Amino acid sequence: MALTHPADDRFTGDFSVPGDPGRSGAAPYRIAVVGSGPRGLSVLERLAARLSGEHPERPVDIHLIDDVQVGCGRVWRSDQPAHFLMNTVAGEVSSFSGPPDEGPARPGAGPSLAQWWSTVDPDCPGDNGYAPRALHGRYMLFVLDAVKAALPAHVRLHEVHGTVEDVEPADGGYRLALADGSSLLADRVVLVTGHARPELSGRQKELADFAATRPGLRYIRGDSAADMALEQIPAGSSVGVLGLGLSFYDVMAALTVGRGGTFAEDGAGALVYTPSGREPFLVAGSRSGMPLPARGRNQKHANFTYTTQLITAERVRRERPHGTLDFKADILPWLLAEARLVYYATALRRQHGAAAARAFTAETVRAAESALPPVAEIAARHGAGDLPPLDLDALARPFEGRSYAHPQAFEKELLQAIDEDLAHAEQGNSDSPLKAALDVLRDTRALIRSFVDFAGLHPASHRDDFIGWYAARSSFLAAGPPRVRLRQVAALIECGLLRIAGPHTQFTHDGDGFVVSSPYVAGSEVGVSTVIDARIPSPDLRRDPAPLTRRLVERGLWTDYVNGEGPGAFRTGGVAVTGTPYHPVGPDGQPDTGLYVLGIPTEHTRWFMQGGSSRPGFWTDFVRDADAIAGHALTGIAALQPSLG
Repeated sequence: MALTHPADDRFTGDFSVPGDPGRSGAAPYRIAVVGSGPRGLSVLERLAARLSGEHPERPVDIHLIDDVQVGCGRVWRSDQPAHFLMNTVAGEVSSFSGPPDEGPARPGAGPSLAQWWSTVDPDCPGDNGYAPRALHGRYMLFVLDAVKAALPAHVRLHEVHGTVEDVEPADGGYRLALADGSSLLADRVVLVTGHARPELSGRQKELADFAATRPGLRYIRGDSAADMALEQIPAGSSVGVLGLGLSFYDVMAALTVGRGGTFAEDGAGALVYTPSGREPFLVAGSRSGMPLPARGRNQKHANFTYTTQLITAERVRRERPHGTLDFKADILPWLLAEARLVYYATALRRQHGAAAARAFTAETVRAAESALPPVAEIAARHGAGDLPPLDLDALARPFEGRSYAHPQAFEKELLQAIDEDLAHAEQGNSDSPLKAALDVLRDTRALIRSFVDFAGLHPASHRDDFIGWYAARSSFLAAGPPRVRLRQVAALIECGLLRIAGPHTQFTHDGDGFVVSSPYVAGSEVGVSTVIDARIPSPDLRRDPAPLTRRLVERGLWTDYVNGEGPGAFRTGGVAVTGTPYHPVGPDGQPDTGLYVLGIPTEHTRWFMQGGSSRPGFWTDFVRDADAIAGHALTGIAALQPSLG
């Protein structure tokens, strides 16, 4: 029978140490997983799946530790408001490493988020619905319960609600010190600590310091919107929102529907907002001046995988078979060619039929055998020459180089851009040439990672071309919100509760308060009493004040990953780790093979570590990473007591 424990399994002294007699007389083997967000839960699920068939006589204790909610963590906690939505359709999300079968949900076989949602909610919108983040948190707790129910008798799971503040080598393993004074010892430690709150710097620190000296002013730092003190913002006050990405939509929802307002269909395809009277007035802006474009209506099966036609490792390395790459010279041209192939092929399929699209694709692929193909020229010969060019800069900065005589002129053009984006999104991510092409940026992430991770690029290209240019545009164009969010933006602009300041928005202050403006929109200056940084901070080991991070750095267990040497080196801010299974690397260049680091702390050492789930039906890198750590962590059992087998 499976052994389970209460959700708040806290201890006041030391846990028993490695080597103490366990339940079967053998020394229990202990694994601590610090952080129980999606990646921590995935490691647990793979540990449980492997333990169901391995080491049947060895007692194992797993400690799943989280300082907010064990099983789903801070960002996905189950008690947050329902107006915070995911930006991935529910049918593409699973926390199980295999699809359901005829048996019960268990490690290795269980329902996707959409399949589970349909069993708990008669109004579930199906595979293509966007779940509230709180509901995803409930799903993660369901997964945790399924793991616990399936654990063999020799495995105990301890759910520890607490904050780990230190990890130090001790007694052949590691001692973890918790904030409440308790501690535990473990043979292996998996660090999946998730989003950090870096120390403020630069303009953000200046704005925060200014607000701290003026009564009535507020600066709210970048974070998950559910953890922002938005309830303190007075009704009717003016609020500046820095950033127009995914977190902007969360802030917008919290300060409108979260204040009792409602959206309704107007009968003509648009939304109308009815205020509650408790909303503030929002003035938002970013460099682009455009809210994050909407995701295309999903037309793809949950287990859809995209096979590239043009960009391959062999072609990218055709001119540079060895060594580091230059992103703009070696990778980007092939990536753009791939996106343009899909762009024109989709248009040809819609205009002239599938045979025309196949003929165009075949000619383009043949041309790629010898050189980078002129995709637009080939498309023109096949009858698709009337499409506007696919230009990532123009799409990501739609108002660049333009000036506006007054805010109303910019607002008119902005609403037109929103309508155009919604029209593309409504066509779908298979039938809209634009949205299908932009999905390529999403579908090729794993391939791009294979070129970029672990200093695959020259230092300057890594810093400037990839992180500074491409990653920002890829995120803007391929990671958008549900269509309803952009419809809500238009409704709030129309009712006068939201203004987008314009391109290259500036957040400054005068003697009395904050000022939001765009240098390209005359008369755009608006005074506000609150500034909200609606951007998720980029992780940076050097600016993370968390006690655990600081102690790991002081002990030399975590170091900053550096791409290159000498004056041109790029200090990434990510934790230096080995390749799979991702052991942290010390100042001497040696890995600590009893520790593992996965996810957001390693961002910039690896790319796109903020991804929060795997796909149902097949293993993505998300599950493969978790399984590699689980497999390696369990090899220590035999080393601890090799006579057991």
